[in-house]
Amino acid sequence: MLNFSDHPHTRLNILTGEKVLVSPHRSKRPWQGQVEDLVLEQRPAYDPECYLCPGNKRADGTINPDYTDSFVFVNDFSALLQDTPNEQYNDSDLLQAESERGICKVIAFSPRHDLTLPEMDQKAIEAVVDLWQQEFTDLAKNDWIKYIQIFENKGAIMGCSNPHPHGQIWAQGNVPVEVEKEDAQQKNYFAKHSKSLLSAYVDLELQKQERIIIDNAHFVALVPFWAAWPYETMIVSKRHVIDITEFTTVEKADLAKTLQELTIRYDNIFNTSFPYSAGMHQASVNNGDQSHWHWHMHFYPPLLRSATVKKFMVGYEMMANPQRDITPEFAADLLKKQSTIHYKTRQDG
Repeated sequence: MLNFSDHPHTRLNILTGEKVLVSPHRSKRPWQGQVEDLVLEQRPAYDPECYLCPGNKRADGTINPDYTDSFVFVNDFSALLQDTPNEQYNDSDLLQAESERGICKVIAFSPRHDLTLPEMDQKAIEAVVDLWQQEFTDLAKNDWIKYIQIFENKGAIMGCSNPHPHGQIWAQGNVPVEVEKEDAQQKNYFAKHSKSLLSAYVDLELQKQERIIIDNAHFVALVPFWAAWPYETMIVSKRHVIDITEFTTVEKADLAKTLQELTIRYDNIFNTSFPYSAGMHQASVNNGDQSHWHWHMHFYPPLLRSATVKKFMVGYEMMANPQRDITPEFAADLLKKQSTIHYKTRQDG
């Protein structure tokens, strides 16, 4: 019989239709990969050179307000521009391109330069959730916008150029590729079962209790059965909502609590500020019926066996399939065992 703990096998990602190769026996090999020196980061609560700190000057000369919770502005170096002309290019059906119009915003989560999301208190994180909700509502009023991507890159190895706690919102005129994959899978399931794909999935995971990390009144955080990254997780709302604007005050408080607890558990695995890329997937806007969509949030962290050993997608993973050694069940068990008191708080006594 197939043993998930010992035998190589593939798992289907029901949100994308793609597969991941799991090779649990490889975690028993003696060589554990390159180990690098851990750089301990000490940051002040305010940095006069930081373009996100309150009262400081940004690249375009704008002075930040003296904000006290969270703050949002249009990215001074936006990847998408609102005034991009609507053009298409096609040469012999072999060279194809089209313009992409959009709005890119930055959200400073806190005026404190030295904090990260797991070090903020729940009320401060609730303020961020409120701002996410407001920005989604405001951006969706532009009828040419079809998708709004809310995300955060944490840590220099995830391409984060500034350690001040912040995230981004990119709103664009087309639905991006990863979201298109999830849209098709969810639409097909909803048409067949009259129930959201993730509602059914969460119900099954709650029955099995093998990959659940956090389970509260309104959200679950779990390691997906098909996770590709070593400590990949996903937050899913228990109630079937299509986007963040549908969350009630109580649900937003629970989301803030879930975000805080999950990211604290991450930091506590290796007693380090755990890097990741995280982002919400939710319904497109100004794009017809989206009742099949179910809000969720992905976390993709790169750390593997320690604060200095990273997972890289190379070789087979770039040419064929994502592949992992430690099983999602092992990762979920390790995350679940972590304290919900941040390691820095414990060290401070």
